[in-house]
Amino acid sequence: MKKKDFQQRLEKLEKKHEKLINKKNKKVKPGNGIFYRYKRPILTAEHAPLIWRYDLDYKTNPFLMERIGVNAAMNSGAIMLDGKFYMVVRVEGDDRKSFFAVAESENGVDKWRFWDYPVLLPQTKEPDVNVYDMRLTLHEDGWIYGVFCVERKDKNAPASDTSAANAQAGIVRTKDLKEWERLPDLKHRGEQQRNVVLHPEFVDGKYAFYTRPQDGFIDAGTGGGIGWGLSDSMEKPEIGEETIIDERVYHTIKEVKNGQGPAPIKTDKGWLHIAHGVRGCAAGLRYTLYMFMTSLEDPTKVIAQPGGHFMGPIGIERVGDVSNVLFVNGWVRTEKDEVFIYYASSDTRMHVATSTVDRLVDYCLNTPEDQNHSHLSVQQRIELIDKNLGK
Repeated sequence: MKKKDFQQRLEKLEKKHEKLINKKNKKVKPGNGIFYRYKRPILTAEHAPLIWRYDLDYKTNPFLMERIGVNAAMNSGAIMLDGKFYMVVRVEGDDRKSFFAVAESENGVDKWRFWDYPVLLPQTKEPDVNVYDMRLTLHEDGWIYGVFCVERKDKNAPASDTSAANAQAGIVRTKDLKEWERLPDLKHRGEQQRNVVLHPEFVDGKYAFYTRPQDGFIDAGTGGGIGWGLSDSMEKPEIGEETIIDERVYHTIKEVKNGQGPAPIKTDKGWLHIAHGVRGCAAGLRYTLYMFMTSLEDPTKVIAQPGGHFMGPIGIERVGDVSNVLFVNGWVRTEKDEVFIYYASSDTRMHVATSTVDRLVDYCLNTPEDQNHSHLSVQQRIELIDKNLGK
């Protein structure tokens, strides 16, 4: 390729990239009264900066090939700082390694742009093989904490098994999303931990964690359910007994696994939670999102459990690297009590849905609970029909 052709190709790539980033996003109306989806994904692999993927030097890359590919942008923690929206995105390279990168937006729904450099995490004595799914918590102690899954090879697996892994909760903290301090991994009594989230307030003077204890890397085994544990310190994070506050239930959207999404939102009626639930089906594991509320006085006490899923994958959301999956680990509450829910579809792309605190509280407190039996589910529906028909 001649240098002139190289430059023309580069200009086309840059123009296409800027056009993608600057596309406006619109609400999909009329919605369901609970939240609004948006027409376009807000981040995809193609949003990754060209300088991450291409060697832009004609001498070393005369064909302007993509040298280090990006496969997906997903499962993002989220926060609002100084009036601007930020996500700490799980970016997955073509090499299957995930890493974190910060993206920002003025309005939270479009024109998301990655920072020039991804996050280079400080390492512990045992280096990370893979990291993903960071939850961000602005804690009352003044720090922004990021809790994420750290994956390492299972040392107890036979040499012939090169897929056996061990998952633990890694922890970092920052003031500005630029400088990150690595803290020790969370210590606990179980075998493995995933979907660990830091509660935003002290509880009895301690740091509180939502956990998901499990026996294996994939299977919850005898563990499972959303747990709760307390730690005296973040410099030496360690929890003892874990109490399950939201358990798995047979023949529901959370019969196989469930896990806390981002840190809960505090309201005058209780703590708002969003989580993912997993069930088995003919197509494999299906991940959907659900909500519940816990007491202000006792965050371990569930006070509202709307039946069924809050959001399931639809349309293009159902297709991707791991299909039929929605996952959430980030949301933002604004000063106007709007709620921006950042969710990923099929381990491939990021989306946003918007609602308000009032709507979400109403949804949680006034939606009937799952009665766990088909005939009782029909009775619920008949009662609603009778009410609507004036009987």
